[in-house]
Amino acid sequence: AAVAMAMGHVILKDFYFPEKGERSAYFDNYVRRYTDMPMLVMLKEKVLPSGETVMVPDRYVRASDFNGKLGAANNPEWKTVALDMSGKVVLPNGAIGFRWGADGRADQGQWNLEAKEARHGTEVKLKLTVMEGEQASAETAKVGFPYFGGIVSEHFPNNATGDAANNVLVRTVPVQRISLGKAGDQREALVATVFDLQVANYGVARGLPGEMAARDFNDDTPYTPAWQERITGTPREQLITVAHQFAENADKTHGKSMVIIGAAMNHWFHADMNYRGVINMLMMCGCIGQSGGGWAHYVGQEKLRPQTGWTVLAFALDWIRPPRQMNGTSFFYAHTDQWRYETVGVDEILSPLADKAKFGGSMIDYNVRAERMGWLPSAPQLKTNPIEVVRAAEAANMDPKDYLVKGLKDGSQVMSCEDPDHPNNWPRNMFVWRSNILGSSGKGHEYFLKHLLGTKNGVQGKDLGREEGRPTEVVWHDQAPEGKLDLVVTLDFRMSTTCLYSDIVLPSATWYEKNDMNTSDMHPFIHPLSAAVDPAWQSRSDWEIYKGFAKKFSELCVGHLGVEREMVLTPIMHDTPAEMAQPFGVQEWKKGEIDLIPGKTAPSFMVVERDYPNVYKRFTAVGPLMNKVGNGGKGISWDTKIEVTQLGQLNGLTTDAGVTCGMPKIETDIDACEVILQFAPETNGHVAVKAWEALGKQTGLDHTHLAIHREDEKIRYRDIQAQPRKIISSPTWSGIESETVSYNAGYTNVHEMIPWRTLTGRQQFYMDHPWMTAFGEGFSSYRPPVDLKTTHAMQDRKPNGNKEIALNFITPHQKWGIHSTYSDNLHMLTLSRGGPIVWISEDDAKAAGIVDNDWIELFNLNGALNARAVVSQRVRNGMCLMYHAQEKLVNMPGSEITGGRGGIHNSVTRIVLKPTHMIGGYAQFSYGFNYYGTIGTNRDEFVVLRKMAKVDWLDDEGSAA
Repeated sequence: AAVAMAMGHVILKDFYFPEKGERSAYFDNYVRRYTDMPMLVMLKEKVLPSGETVMVPDRYVRASDFNGKLGAANNPEWKTVALDMSGKVVLPNGAIGFRWGADGRADQGQWNLEAKEARHGTEVKLKLTVMEGEQASAETAKVGFPYFGGIVSEHFPNNATGDAANNVLVRTVPVQRISLGKAGDQREALVATVFDLQVANYGVARGLPGEMAARDFNDDTPYTPAWQERITGTPREQLITVAHQFAENADKTHGKSMVIIGAAMNHWFHADMNYRGVINMLMMCGCIGQSGGGWAHYVGQEKLRPQTGWTVLAFALDWIRPPRQMNGTSFFYAHTDQWRYETVGVDEILSPLADKAKFGGSMIDYNVRAERMGWLPSAPQLKTNPIEVVRAAEAANMDPKDYLVKGLKDGSQVMSCEDPDHPNNWPRNMFVWRSNILGSSGKGHEYFLKHLLGTKNGVQGKDLGREEGRPTEVVWHDQAPEGKLDLVVTLDFRMSTTCLYSDIVLPSATWYEKNDMNTSDMHPFIHPLSAAVDPAWQSRSDWEIYKGFAKKFSELCVGHLGVEREMVLTPIMHDTPAEMAQPFGVQEWKKGEIDLIPGKTAPSFMVVERDYPNVYKRFTAVGPLMNKVGNGGKGISWDTKIEVTQLGQLNGLTTDAGVTCGMPKIETDIDACEVILQFAPETNGHVAVKAWEALGKQTGLDHTHLAIHREDEKIRYRDIQAQPRKIISSPTWSGIESETVSYNAGYTNVHEMIPWRTLTGRQQFYMDHPWMTAFGEGFSSYRPPVDLKTTHAMQDRKPNGNKEIALNFITPHQKWGIHSTYSDNLHMLTLSRGGPIVWISEDDAKAAGIVDNDWIELFNLNGALNARAVVSQRVRNGMCLMYHAQEKLVNMPGSEITGGRGGIHNSVTRIVLKPTHMIGGYAQFSYGFNYYGTIGTNRDEFVVLRKMAKVDWLDDEGSAA
């Protein structure tokens, strides 16, 4: 982030405020049109601890703030405003308030990025700064911005830049006064454009009177090239050269400068600020959405191209809506009890400008508040069985929704998130499919073992009960539960770590043994996995295993479960009208600040009916909702009756009497593939055209030309078996599939004038949600790594006579496997020393008395792991590398710290949640499956490393395992 912020400083100075010549015309036009730079932001007073009074950025000015709401009858609270070059307040097209509303409304079709004023449709040029155009303002104000670069870190000493911790940067900003409020109750407000605020935040001098900004690039003040040099070690001259050339190329080529980046930056606690710093550069240079430029994020083959076809099958949307969904990070943080060991205080990451009285507690408290307000999903959802909730409501002659509202308000009903350690709220059964959660992806491995499985573990730390830092929103149990799960079932084609800890392992088919499909973000094709041979021995394909589950369950449930109605809680979803929940501030029903309104101040409540004895029949046939409701995604929907009919002709119709008679079959894995291909616009040209037509109703523009030439194309499974096929352009994605234009994210936003799905409808430099500003992330800034405090308590706690050193623990992708897959393959083991390895620098190895191939141990409060040392000059001092994922299956001795068998890379990590990832019901800050939510990070972690004194293979009978 420090490098990115300094490069942004150079770009702004050289291309927006050059000493000679004019501002880049291309950059100027791009940011006016496609970013929030021209939007107006209110300023409010803040008294600093020093006694100085400054202004601070508050929220975007909205149409509802004005007398007459600027004529916006529909969603005026969700329409942002700007000034035109004449100095008048204007209402530009594109804000999220234009997206949603009743059919036939006056502003329908104005959710687009045409440069027009929404009230009368005339062309408009927006002011970037209040200092330009007619009625230019000459007024300035001192504005405070949060700064975190002064925070002292034991492990990252260069982060302290000589300033006081949690300092406030006071900058000079051009401002303007405007009149707000209804007639007779008007008030004057001080406002600034996002552009003027952004320039000030970067510390760029622009010749303002009394300016508090960098004089030149050598001025050691945030965020100059000289400033970053002390933090990162990157020579300022090199940074200036790269930044200038990157922007110069973008200027000359109209955006053809690209950042190629991997997932490593996304593994730091403040990952989003790292990314925003880079994305800011791309927005300033007009690169996003331009072929040959933009953001190329490579993180592996993880792009589900036929998404809206897949969701029908994956979540049984043809039978029941809505589905139950959950974000895994919050789920496992709660149920592995990692929250009980939290070491990062909320006060440590708050903005110095925040009201600390409103932001206390622990990280789990914010997750609970988010789930109660409907910002994040819950699992389980209620302490009471959801079937019993509906039965109780019916017995009381009440609508189940009203019954639940009443119960939550009077306390007779409780959300599970408020008491995750109560037995009613434990997860009891875990089916693991296409995952190695205990051997690869589960951060906090030892907590999984201790609290979820109740088995031997290496957790070394004390919980918050003994450390006197208990949460405020969660019921505390003095004795933490150990062993919440009753059953673990894993489907895998190899004996992974997760399999070893499972009660039941079902061998699944692997490549060349099953029919399936694959898509990737690395190329635009959909291609098959084809069965060349039958699955080996007892293994079956994934489809056949789950079909077997469905069949046996349907038989066994008779007499226990029949046709049941239950309550489902759904978070406030992105790409739905509900994402316009609370426009001004955050009010919580639990605290009596606002009423409990399902879908607005709380989750949505929906009663669904499940026919348990017919689960198998439903599993193997397309359900009626595809005819009754249709399909959709990303906020649009379309009719699918003809697709259902064609699918019946292709797969055949069920003839068995009962609920599925006459419906298209999904008997085989190929049938399932055909369902996905038929319903997805990316693989069915007619559906693609219908999807673009649906989007056109919102934008008022015609987008069907992107797919009309392929409308007759229907990709079938046999087609991709013959040859992988290029997918069809669809509104699910922001790039297009073309023979002349390479895929580029944001392309349709720029070239089709489709708004970004944000509050302003544009790419945003500023995030005005109260939680974002409270945590200092309204604008992008440098956030140093957080101190997880996991090494001090372990140093010299269990000495073995060898020197101990503390190193940053980094886990990049490995060369000898794909995550954990193949890591136990003999060929790969032969290439990688035959077991777990950790790479360290020559200097650190010498300091700790370690030579290449020594057995070493890494440990902290989270746990311990053993490995051989790879000593290399390619590793930087102060860090160690353990390529993930290395399991404890092969060549793993016992640990001197835990006394048990070794450990894995995640034995020394722990989930740490960030409150800003929990925000919901606020435009782009709204939950969507596989879109948004809390993330697991581990790059901030440190370990104690030392040479092992005794390598014990624990081969004696009865020894620890």
